Amino acid sequence: MNAPPVLPGTLNDNPVLGRWVTFPAPGKVTVNTGRVELGQGVLTAMQQVAADELYVSLARVTVHSGDTARTPNEGYTAGSQSIQTGAVAMRQACADVHALFLEQAALIIGCRPDELSINDGSILRNGASTGQDYWTLAGAIDLSAKATATGARKAVTNFTSIGQDTPRLDLPAKIFGNVAFIHDMKLDGMIHARVVRQPNRGATLDTIDEAAIKRSAKGPIAFVRVGNFLAIIGTNETAVDLAGAAAVGRVTWQNVEPPSVSQQEGMWLLQRPSVDRLLGPPEPADPQGRERFEATFTRGYVAHASISPSCGLALFKDGQMTVWTHCQGVFPLRAALARTLKLEPSAIVVQHVQSSGCYGHNGADDAAADAAIIAMQMPGTPVRVRWRREEEFVYEPKSPSMVVKVRALLDDKGKPSDWTQEIWSGNHNGRPGGGNSLLGEEALPGYVPPPPANEVPEAAGGGATRNGDPLYDIPQKRIVHHMITEPPVRLSALRGLGATANVFALESCIDELAERAGMDPVAYRLSIISDKRARAVIERAAAMANWQPDAPGSERHGRGFAFARYKNKAAYFACVVDLEIEEEINVRHVWCATDAGLVVSPNGALNQLEGGIIQAISWVTKEQVRFDNDAPSGPVSFDWDSYPVLKFSEVPEITMELLNTQDEVPLGVGEVAGGPVAGAIGNALYRALGARIRDLPLTRERIEATLLAECR
Repeated sequence: MNAPPVLPGTLNDNPVLGRWVTFPAPGKVTVNTGRVELGQGVLTAMQQVAADELYVSLARVTVHSGDTARTPNEGYTAGSQSIQTGAVAMRQACADVHALFLEQAALIIGCRPDELSINDGSILRNGASTGQDYWTLAGAIDLSAKATATGARKAVTNFTSIGQDTPRLDLPAKIFGNVAFIHDMKLDGMIHARVVRQPNRGATLDTIDEAAIKRSAKGPIAFVRVGNFLAIIGTNETAVDLAGAAAVGRVTWQNVEPPSVSQQEGMWLLQRPSVDRLLGPPEPADPQGRERFEATFTRGYVAHASISPSCGLALFKDGQMTVWTHCQGVFPLRAALARTLKLEPSAIVVQHVQSSGCYGHNGADDAAADAAIIAMQMPGTPVRVRWRREEEFVYEPKSPSMVVKVRALLDDKGKPSDWTQEIWSGNHNGRPGGGNSLLGEEALPGYVPPPPANEVPEAAGGGATRNGDPLYDIPQKRIVHHMITEPPVRLSALRGLGATANVFALESCIDELAERAGMDPVAYRLSIISDKRARAVIERAAAMANWQPDAPGSERHGRGFAFARYKNKAAYFACVVDLEIEEEINVRHVWCATDAGLVVSPNGALNQLEGGIIQAISWVTKEQVRFDNDAPSGPVSFDWDSYPVLKFSEVPEITMELLNTQDEVPLGVGEVAGGPVAGAIGNALYRALGARIRDLPLTRERIEATLLAECR
């Protein structure tokens, strides 16, 4: 018996062709993707892929995404995988469908399939019309057939859509103020709701001053309570919003356990219980006289800080739950909702609706669960839950704080011959199905916590360990991972996971080793890496910025360099950062070179790179969640004043280039920038100050403290 074909990307898990491609009406093609639009332009890229492999114009292709009732289950839109695995699957599915139609047409016409071609859906023989097209043949094609990967994909040289810039599908409605986001949705008979949150898991409702809350609402409201889950509902959103804000001070809780100020800093992790593992060979006990280098770096908790607070809608009618959400994984959310609501997954439909983006696990899943829990109590009534800004900041899952210790043994030329990256971090895998419960579920009667989750496996790039293994040519390398099992706040995925802290540490150390060896940082990197594509982006980024070997920094001004290949399997990225020190760090210019293999949408890729650079600057220079011993919920970073992010006026000039874009293997770019930009800023700051700051964020207070310490 022949083994089934190995299908590319997510096609292997979703082999039925009709799950990917349909022909709903004459002249129309619909393609379905499990990937969802988060502002990264993925729907446009899928349209381009389908148009090329089906040999039709872009105008014929409609893209449907993120719907458990009709799209393939591709898990989460995360990990820079949408193009690297999702578009690859779409491409092959469309190629197989194209081949099926050629075979069917050949049977009807009485010729070989290789005598036929397709132009904008019409089937030609020797360039002449056959009178057949996709839509006349569609009824005879069995799209319930499984993919075989035997359909020939179009040659790169023949692309007409892939590799070209094309207008984004998602932008017109957003630009012109049409209904684009989930916040704009209105369902007939819809009520609004706000949830009065548990301060922490295990907290129980004590008192509810309903009269005071109703007076604050200045309009009709009602309460829905299920165990410790308490919601305020009404038809007037303003009244419900006022009541939700007032309830914070009018509802009391027992068993409140807020985190303390000391827990906000990374070094607190070193004293906590952990699950430990070694990835790689044991560390040498005897360095045999080799020079030893050590350095420790930290990063605090970071919020997603989504521009719009999370929102979810739900309708429970005739035993069927329909949920509208801007989460990143509709199928995993459906599974989590089935557990929460005690329904079969088949009784739940989850549909994605766009929002302002999140790049990680923010409150979207929880807001959807809030709406569904309330809807279960009110069959036939659509429920809309929108979180308040304070609620979003305080209760959404945070990106874990981290400690990274680097130890290296050096050879007689100052090059690393042995490398240890020791990492302390909470779990980055807290998505529904990955370790966290839905927030509303934790307040329901009979709640049972899920078993502790494992981290993202190394085969998928790792979580805390992501990019902890240097791509450089170092003979012996290992990671020592300490997963903290009792974090003070909910944790989950944020863009890049552990890569930002790991590359910040790694690339800072590479600069320090270059200085020890008396070498220019770029030349030093090139001396310890043989990967040709890595060398190309390093050399190109340096050339773009007119990098001057051994050019010293000056007072309050510096340039820094850094490089990484995201997850050591996605895109390559090297950058130069130029900054000045004023009241705080002011990044003036960033130059970057990226090798992402085959780029479906160049403009989309550049947008992702630019956005990643800007977000990384914000993380590195400003962002950290702060705790307060006197705050019931712990975090006091609850608005844009207490959690500042980079302003438009602080965005630097950015110069970008894409290399090697005709490579047939696409590589993800969505998260590649974070670590290298962090490392380059750290290295530029050292050149400007003459002092190394190893703790993120690189705030004015930390700069002042470091300089004062250097003066003593």
